[in-house]
Amino acid sequence: MGLEQRQQPALSGDGRLLASLVERAGRTTVLLQERRSGTVLPLRHLRRHQPHSSPSLSWNGRYLALLVQQGPRRQAVIEDRASGRLQPLPLPAQQEPQQLSLSPDAQRLAVEVIQNGSRRLQLYDLSGLLEPDRAPGLRQSGGGPGAAP
Repeated sequence: MGLEQRQQPALSGDGRLLASLVERAGRTTVLLQERRSGTVLPLRHLRRHQPHSSPSLSWNGRYLALLVQQGPRRQAVIEDRASGRLQPLPLPAQQEPQQLSLSPDAQRLAVEVIQNGSRRLQLYDLSGLLEPDRAPGLRQSGGGPGAAP
């Protein structure tokens, strides 16, 4: 994994990928690696939105959620590594995101925000925005025999 100092580690649900924060050219940036080989994986849209914080991965690592800097504000975003799309998550202007956590199936996101000086937890349903990233063998719930809960 190299000798760089790492912060805020996050593993994909299957344990295959590791996201962590490293210092590069004076900026905090997210680094995504295959855990066993150490191979660094490209993140297409994140280089121009630094510093990064609070990385969180879905089960297979298709989605990487994190906070990025956009001008004077932090923005919650999700990079879809399969489609190459960067999905910003609009938060009300008076809320400043502090950290986040993506559910393993990428269908929910928990965001800690500061609003009017108080910390609050916001939960977001992403099921209409992202395809599920489930563990192999789990099916979409539908009530039939053998369906996942």
